[in-house]
Amino acid sequence: MLRPRLIPCLLLRNGGLVKTRQFRDATYVGDPINAVRIFNEKEVDELLTIDIDATVRGQEPNYDLISQLAAECRMPLTYGGGVATPEQVQRIIKLGVEKVALSSAVIANPALIQDAARIVGSQSIAVVADVRRRADGSFEAFTHSGTRATGKSPEAIARLATEAGAGEFIVNDIDRDGMLAGYDLALVARCRAETSLPMTILGGAASLDDMAGLFAQHPIIGAAAGSLFVFKGKYRAVLINYPDRRRKEALLSRHHELVQS
Repeated sequence: MLRPRLIPCLLLRNGGLVKTRQFRDATYVGDPINAVRIFNEKEVDELLTIDIDATVRGQEPNYDLISQLAAECRMPLTYGGGVATPEQVQRIIKLGVEKVALSSAVIANPALIQDAARIVGSQSIAVVADVRRRADGSFEAFTHSGTRATGKSPEAIARLATEAGAGEFIVNDIDRDGMLAGYDLALVARCRAETSLPMTILGGAASLDDMAGLFAQHPIIGAAAGSLFVFKGKYRAVLINYPDRRRKEALLSRHHELVQS
């Protein structure tokens, strides 16, 4: 049975853990392996990891680092960054990763979704749309860490992911990345209307209240965050954190009431 998920997102650069604001100004915040160990202790639902440089630099995924992350991780792990072929997807899954996130490669070659799903199963393929809001209020997807416009809407990519047989659709809001301004619920609603796939929303969460607000409108969804789970306080001190069982159960019990009503 699908349920709401609270998902930390770790951004990787040169083997380190970084945090960005609107996909810029990447700041080193620590060792990703150490972060995984802490999240293990906190019993997180899932972990999303993204190499923000691999595609931009035309590099293959860092398989050694992925292997280390997967070996350490005791929760379902999703990896994205630099993946462009079904063979790469298969190699990453064999390392112990549960899902592979595809972005720019599926814009250039939509058949990659179906080809990869045929090898590893649809449940292991997530399609990511990194999006910005246009001046007219619509949204456009970008690739290569937000540097290349695609001319495609996230709604169109949601439909593509659904029709091609992906197992999940991830929406990453560039405008709200690292800004702690809350999720853009209008963006979520537009994408939700176009796909029945499990969805994860990333970009903007400043508190558990933001996640509760997301669950209020879309009860069965993944609420992902970077800064919320990496920083603490108004001075953004680096502190890996995650709600304890009591706080998480309170949030999810509220979700259960919404589903039942």
